[in-house]
Amino acid sequence: MCAECLESPTPHDAEFRCTCCNTPFINAYPLDSAGLCAACRAGLRGFDRAFSFGFYEGPLRALIHLFKYSGMKPLARHLGDYLCRAVEADESFDLLVPVPLHWRKRWRRGFNQSELLARAVARRRGTPVLHALRRKKLTASQAGLASASRRRNVAGAFLLRSGADIKGKRILLIDDVMTTGATANACAHALKRGGAKSVSLATLARVDRRWTG
Repeated sequence: MCAECLESPTPHDAEFRCTCCNTPFINAYPLDSAGLCAACRAGLRGFDRAFSFGFYEGPLRALIHLFKYSGMKPLARHLGDYLCRAVEADESFDLLVPVPLHWRKRWRRGFNQSELLARAVARRRGTPVLHALRRKKLTASQAGLASASRRRNVAGAFLLRSGADIKGKRILLIDDVMTTGATANACAHALKRGGAKSVSLATLARVDRRWTG
């Protein structure tokens, strides 16, 4: 893959966004005086902050598909650069935790893309990776599901691994794409039940859902 293709994705740009989950909006109407969206005001977000590099479209989407579905694992190094650019430089974390795959899905794919991304970020930030979570059930695909259905689909899907010491830790949860945040919410709740002090989310891309209103 040429350098031009690797450098073609650009950061997402939105004038109005939630100060917690970073969700973009077409105007400020959905945000309160503190800049929070309705989901964050209602406590539907298990994570404390969210960072994403770009929208899940165009060249970035193409790179993620090559990495995730075509087995181009060396792309993790370049995509890890994008993740590091997404997270504010003054943010500090104790652990990086990749979102786990169910063992059957990992066996079919041959790797967990979130794990490779976490390793790439760890090399740049000097923050250790901990496989703190396991996925205890194989859930249906989230594609095509509405927000509430996505939350129900992954409810109780993640557990803290035995022996994972995360008490009082500031955790950066790593995944490739955020759509509604349902998977990240479920992971964050499991981590906080295990004693994590805070859980932030970093993804390469997020689906631009502003057209839904």
